[in-house]
Amino acid sequence: MADQEDEELKMALRMSMQKESPEPKRSKPGEEEISGGAGGGEEGESPEAKNRRHQRELMAAAAEKRMMAMAKNVVVEKSKDKSVNLVKGEDKNVNLVKGEEKNVNLVKSVEKNVKLVKGEEKNVNLGEELSNAEANELFSMIFGCEVTKDILGQWTNQGIRFSPDPDTSMGLVQHEGGPCGVLAAIQAFVLKYLLFFSNDLNMVSPSSSGNVGLRRLADKESAGANIFSSLSEEKKSRALVRGMCEILFMCGSNRRVVIASLSTLDTNLVGSEGRSSDEAISKALEGLSFESGANLQKVLIINTYTSSEDALQRLEALLPVFRSRMGAMLFLISALLSHGMDSVQADRDDPSQPLVTAPFGHASQEIVNLLLSGEAVANVFDGRMDLGGGMFVKGISTRVEVGFLTLLESLNFCKVGLHLKCPTWPIWVVGSESHYTVLFALDTKVQEENELEGKETKIRRAFDAQDQSGGGGFISVEGFHQVLRETNVNLPADKLQNLCSSGYIVWSEFWQVLLDLDKSLGGMKDPSGLMGKKVFDLYHFNGIAKSVMNGNQVSSGSDFPVQRPRLTKLRVSVPPRWTPEEFMSSGPGTSDPAGKDSVGEVSKPEPSQHAPLVDCIRTRWSRATCTWEGDPPSIV
Repeated sequence: MADQEDEELKMALRMSMQKESPEPKRSKPGEEEISGGAGGGEEGESPEAKNRRHQRELMAAAAEKRMMAMAKNVVVEKSKDKSVNLVKGEDKNVNLVKGEEKNVNLVKSVEKNVKLVKGEEKNVNLGEELSNAEANELFSMIFGCEVTKDILGQWTNQGIRFSPDPDTSMGLVQHEGGPCGVLAAIQAFVLKYLLFFSNDLNMVSPSSSGNVGLRRLADKESAGANIFSSLSEEKKSRALVRGMCEILFMCGSNRRVVIASLSTLDTNLVGSEGRSSDEAISKALEGLSFESGANLQKVLIINTYTSSEDALQRLEALLPVFRSRMGAMLFLISALLSHGMDSVQADRDDPSQPLVTAPFGHASQEIVNLLLSGEAVANVFDGRMDLGGGMFVKGISTRVEVGFLTLLESLNFCKVGLHLKCPTWPIWVVGSESHYTVLFALDTKVQEENELEGKETKIRRAFDAQDQSGGGGFISVEGFHQVLRETNVNLPADKLQNLCSSGYIVWSEFWQVLLDLDKSLGGMKDPSGLMGKKVFDLYHFNGIAKSVMNGNQVSSGSDFPVQRPRLTKLRVSVPPRWTPEEFMSSGPGTSDPAGKDSVGEVSKPEPSQHAPLVDCIRTRWSRATCTWEGDPPSIV
């Protein structure tokens, strides 16, 4: 009898583990009648029989609870500290044969977890939490061990929002100092999609080409409303989502994206649209602050994606969150986690320093480089620089989509390499001592070489190929003759003898001879002045909101100060790379008869204006002169 009852217990256990829900195994009616007749029911049972019956009842209760849970399709996810992971067939979790009382507690625990899952069904897609150690490491990496409340306030009160002003509707507005490096990088990629992928955003009709549309825009005389006021909110949002997604995938080496959000925001807020969602999120964020890694760990959640489609959908759903006051901070965290905290620290020259610099809370060059190139390096030169002794510092390893110029180069504090200076698209983040802005063109031709520049590039490449000095800038006489043959340069006998008299040829001396040599002989001299000079338009956007007079004019009490960013159109004239004396004495020539904004070639210099931005532009186009209307463009 005992063996039979044990076998029934084991059978019931197997049945309880089945996917379908069979009838629970109970004691047979005949057995109960026999038991009752023999011993007067429970009173006549032996202690051993009572124990076995008690075990059967516990087993049946557990099986019934489990079958009810399976019938409701309750899925218990990965076990956490408070959850129970039920694995089919694991005897170590449920020992029903021995009938230990802990199985009753297990059933109660499952019931509790079932209620927990039901209560969190609407939040199942919110994501994962960081561990305490990860949150502390992330916070310390960004802000360091000590950070002021002012800096924290700057970074937790800056959303990613478009300007409401019609003239600057394409721009992200900045209200707080500090996160401008993040906003400027996002702005650059937004412009990439608005200007050069307009067909994808339905900005022009399908029958029109994007470049034609851009040239039509370039014909407008003034920046602002004539160019960007027609953009719909949907198109701008689409450009923003695509730009953010491209940055994050670049940070993740095009393999993954990590998107950060806050657990305090319900999914019904995330998925909703319109002003009501912004107001609801703003209310949900009242009183929330990040003063330590522990504060960050309590509210931060992350989702990881390897599909761009999934990432785009998630970013689009989270747009109200990124528009909130935590937007810039959450995007920075997303970029850092997409790259990986270990990879970020490995890229840096000095990982002991915070990424947000004291005392003003500006974004470091490492943050800007991460968002522009996908590498959190501290330098802006190409490749890496060998310091000797096995030590080196890292720069930008490859050409980028949107570039970077800095006022510090004009002050000889650094040298921006060609990877950043000559990006794929004519868009540059511009850095000053304390702020980041954006410079861009409507036509990719501004980066094309004219006849003079192309000839110089060809000659210099041939010269460098013969340079055996390790970049010293001089070659042998034999190598020099090879350069002349490859570039079709015909030097007069006296000039050739003079250059070769020392037994080696220095580039600077050769270049001066080329500047004096007529272009018909392969030189760079063009008496007509039509060979090397060109003019084009650039636009500068400063996203920080400043007080300006409504209508840009002061009238009798009708205008009032408003806070808005500024967009400035600049006419840029780049002279040929002659000697200054030749440039100043060149003939008058004729100006561009079409008077268009697109790149053209003229000979007559225009009156120039100066501002620090012009010094930044000259690091890309040497001796460029600029003009604009109204106040000088500001890079601070």
